[in-house]
Amino acid sequence: MSDPDTPAIAAATTIDFEALFETAPCGYLVSDRDGRLVRVNRTFAGWLGVTPDDLRGRRLPDLLTVAGKIFYETHFAPTLRMQGRLDEVALELVAADRRRLPVLVNANTNEGDADADRQVRFAVFLAAGRRGYEQDLLDARDRAQATIVSERADSELREQFIAVLGHDLRNPLASINSGLHLLARETLSARGTKVTELMSGSVLRANALIDNVLDFARGRLGGGITLAYDAHTPLEPMLQQVVSELRSIAPAQSIVTHFALHEPISCDHVRIGQLLSNLLGNALTHGAKDQPVRVDATTSLGELVIAVSNGGTPIPEAVLERLFQPFYRGHDRVRQGLGLGLHIASEIALAHGGTLVARSDAVATTFIFTMPLAN
Repeated sequence: MSDPDTPAIAAATTIDFEALFETAPCGYLVSDRDGRLVRVNRTFAGWLGVTPDDLRGRRLPDLLTVAGKIFYETHFAPTLRMQGRLDEVALELVAADRRRLPVLVNANTNEGDADADRQVRFAVFLAAGRRGYEQDLLDARDRAQATIVSERADSELREQFIAVLGHDLRNPLASINSGLHLLARETLSARGTKVTELMSGSVLRANALIDNVLDFARGRLGGGITLAYDAHTPLEPMLQQVVSELRSIAPAQSIVTHFALHEPISCDHVRIGQLLSNLLGNALTHGAKDQPVRVDATTSLGELVIAVSNGGTPIPEAVLERLFQPFYRGHDRVRQGLGLGLHIASEIALAHGGTLVARSDAVATTFIFTMPLAN
């Protein structure tokens, strides 16, 4: 025989747990398998100056700073999917009045058997004191560097930020790449194989972007492009590897190559590969999709010449004059990305005592790197 007070006790317990959820001294969030918030407690909503209803259906990255959004997509979410939990991750929320709220976030996924039942649960704690101390250290570093670098304040801040960002992205990218190598040993469906191939291409592009960002930052902060000359190893295998990597990213586009490297070449093979990768990636992105991209590398008359050509709309003369400037985004060809790839390629050419020029007409757009073989 059941106790007549059992329903009342159960109801009271339910009310207590509900009150605990809503008025806890920390933020509680629950998202569905697609990352949409399905429940937010009043504590968290109050921090942001909104109501829980205002947050339902949104994603946690929507509430973060720009740097936080990047970190969430490149590290937080992938690691959570692989490990099932994360502890004490530092992020910054943006409140309704644009205030930034430093927080620490713990997250885990439930063990639901069906994908539809899987949820992510977040516990969020204010961390103004701790983050304030960390920010003081960063401010002290910035002030010390400002006494050395004679750049404008806004330019210096941008360069330091992108350098830090590039370094911080190395580790999560390495984790993603390691995960892809592990998956490559598994038996995957055709769809799974396609997804891992796309992810591998994204990792490759992200690494190239980080290289460009760091090279730019080093150049502006006084380090410049560093070279490690090698006169004994053939250059062609490096060029072939770059072409193969770019083919894997854009398998639908045709890349035609012609290599005739008959003389010894003293150069930094990795840097020349980076130069070719930037030029070829630019051609694949902005050239006509129905026309092949051509890569020629030859040695003759005491010079190494590497040319990358693509069809498509010609670049106006006024744009060609500024094409190698950093962050220049004044034409359709350079609206995507940060606008650093061609600038870094020109810096690599200059470091080798060579030149990089661009020519464009109705027939083709061609970037030509020329370097003397005797340095």
